[in-house]
Amino acid sequence: MIRIEQIDREQALRYMSYKGGAISDTALTELEECERKLLETIRPVCVYRVFKINGFFPLTLENGLVLEGKDLSEHLEGCGYAALFAATVGADVDMLIRRLQITDMAKSVMTDALASAAAEQAADLAEEEIRKSLPGKFFTWRYSPGYGDLPLTVQPKLLNVLNAGKTAGIVLQKENMMSPMKSVTAVIGISEDPVEKKRMGCAECRSFEGCSLRRKGLHCGFQKTT
Repeated sequence: MIRIEQIDREQALRYMSYKGGAISDTALTELEECERKLLETIRPVCVYRVFKINGFFPLTLENGLVLEGKDLSEHLEGCGYAALFAATVGADVDMLIRRLQITDMAKSVMTDALASAAAEQAADLAEEEIRKSLPGKFFTWRYSPGYGDLPLTVQPKLLNVLNAGKTAGIVLQKENMMSPMKSVTAVIGISEDPVEKKRMGCAECRSFEGCSLRRKGLHCGFQKTT
C-alpha cells in the first residue's frame, strides 16, 4: 500500500510549461483546489516482481521474458536481477479529468499536470518499496518502455507478467497506451555491487522529438543521475 499526501507542485508546473517567476494568487488558489480534489480522488497502487537475468542482448529473464532493445541491456549490464513494476494513481483520476474538460478546461489542465506528477511520485514510492525489500543491494534508475530503443510494444509483456489488470487495475488500450492514463511501468536493475552512475536525460525519452518543454528550455523530472 502506497500513499501520496502531497503532490509535487513544482513538477506539475513543469508539465504545464510554467517557467519560473511568481504564480498569480488566482492561479495558486485554483492549483491548490485542484490538488485537494485530486488527493481525494487518487488511489495509488503498485505491483512488482523480481527476476533473475539469464542473458543480455536481448535482455532475457529467468521466466523466459525477452525485452527487446540494446539500450536496456546496456543499462542493466552487470546486474544479476531485474525488478519489473507498475504503478498507477487509479481510474477515478481519468474520470475526474474528463469531467473537468467539460466544465472547466483550465482546471482540467492543472489537474492533468498534477496527476502526471502524482503518477511519478507513485513510481518513486514503488522504487522505494523495492529497495527496502532488498537491503544491501544496488540499483539502477528505472527504465520505462519508450526510453531509448525499448519499444512501447513491450507493455503487454510487462503487464502480463505482473498480472497488472487484476493486481493494479492497469490494462492496455489502443497503441499500447495504458488505462488508467496516469500509470507507469518500468524495469530496475539489481546488483550485488555498486552500479555505474548514468545520466538519464532527454535523449532517452520517447517524447524527445516533439517535447514542448525541451523547445522552451525546460525539462521534466526524468533528468537525473542515480
